[in-house]
Amino acid sequence: MPDSGWVAVGRLLRTRGRSGELLAEIDSTQPGRAEKIARVLLRRTDREAPFEVENFWRHDGRPVFKFTGIDSISEAELWEGSEILVPEADRVALEAGEFYRADLIGCQIESQGSVLGTVAGIEESGGPLLLRVTLTDGREVLIPFARSICKEIDVAAKRIQVELPAGLLEL
Repeated sequence: MPDSGWVAVGRLLRTRGRSGELLAEIDSTQPGRAEKIARVLLRRTDREAPFEVENFWRHDGRPVFKFTGIDSISEAELWEGSEILVPEADRVALEAGEFYRADLIGCQIESQGSVLGTVAGIEESGGPLLLRVTLTDGREVLIPFARSICKEIDVAAKRIQVELPAGLLEL
């Protein structure tokens, strides 16, 4: 399936239960967002396929999905680590200052008028999200996605203006 029309909203973590259920992580601070997902495109590097949500519940506060056609642990294991994409029309509007992770990937990181690199991915460390940035010289660095560092964020223009702490690029 082509990328256009589908947007990433989270990822599947691991199996949960015996009937093909999968524990998920949804990239939204809005209560009830996961419950509104009805159809998805699951994508891994080696496969992708559309699915309907057959059932949904929470386990220890985390969303658990049962997709039509995934009916066993072994079938569910094939989709562990998949991105969860939804139709763009189903994307929930964000509050001011919120961003979809998928929109941050590909943004140029700029500082004092110079392009430092491009956001290649997002990492979690228990604190603020970390932007995994490929610098123009090919090195990779992690930049905290914090208001004190990321001063201007324009996902439409695919650019993030940063003020980096001294020495961050040398780590």
